[in-house]
Amino acid sequence: MDMLHLRYFVAVAEELNFSQAARRLHMAASPLSQRIKDLERELDQTLFDRTTHHVELTPAGAALLPMAREVLERVHAIPWRLREAVSPQRATLLIGMPSGVHPALRGRVRELAEACRETCELKRWPGRSGGLAEAVRDGRLALALVRLPVAGAGLGLIEVMRERLGAAVPADRFEGRESVTLDELKQFPCVTIASEALPAYFDEIDTRLHSAGLKKRIRLNSSDYAGTSELVSGGIAFTMTMLSPDSPMHRHRLDNVTVLPVVDFRAELATGLLYRKDRAEPGGDLEALVGASRRIFAEELFA
Repeated sequence: MDMLHLRYFVAVAEELNFSQAARRLHMAASPLSQRIKDLERELDQTLFDRTTHHVELTPAGAALLPMAREVLERVHAIPWRLREAVSPQRATLLIGMPSGVHPALRGRVRELAEACRETCELKRWPGRSGGLAEAVRDGRLALALVRLPVAGAGLGLIEVMRERLGAAVPADRFEGRESVTLDELKQFPCVTIASEALPAYFDEIDTRLHSAGLKKRIRLNSSDYAGTSELVSGGIAFTMTMLSPDSPMHRHRLDNVTVLPVVDFRAELATGLLYRKDRAEPGGDLEALVGASRRIFAEELFA
């Protein structure tokens, strides 16, 4: 049995959505569906009930899921267990960092690196949340800061920060204002950049805005915040961004752009610290690092 088939199966089983699972696996939905059919033929079992509106595990699929997770976790553990067996006493470990990490949270990461410097050297590694979570699963990263939600089978999670979102709007249209309402935003379309460049939570924000009656959209096929800022500054659109001016994700700094809280729309971006549970258990190679993380990140930050 091909190990990739089990990985594909677990992704679909956790997402219960072929498109979302394919995005997580960085592949198209059609070949993913074919790989699942190949696995079903090999096992002579139907693993998913599929309709145009939903995907559900069959009894056979539900029985296979814990078995597949166990196999994948054992395979993923091989690299770090091997490194543990042959590594020098002071190892170099990597912590994943998504873009736009708040300075206060970066301070906690530096504090963690200092607390563990006698036993390991903690280095930062950039990436997007989905890829960073996958790298924690397969042992390439010891820890990762990720934008929630992410699929967390086999992973431990410490929620470390919540950051409030606001609306970036044309400053001249809201001069002297300290907040804005959803009704006032309805005069503008909401502009967004390519979805793969944003945390998954922004998809939920977009859905909530649509349900609240803000249905007009401008979607830019790029990952560049400069384009959205130009449209906001020109009075053409609004967008959702981090409310705190200290956040590196608060990138809408052109003239005639201000970011205001939306009084009748509460939205917060949560960030968590991920680690592999088996590596944090007594005797695991990350027991001390994760223990220090729990102490240093015990008090959740807010901005």
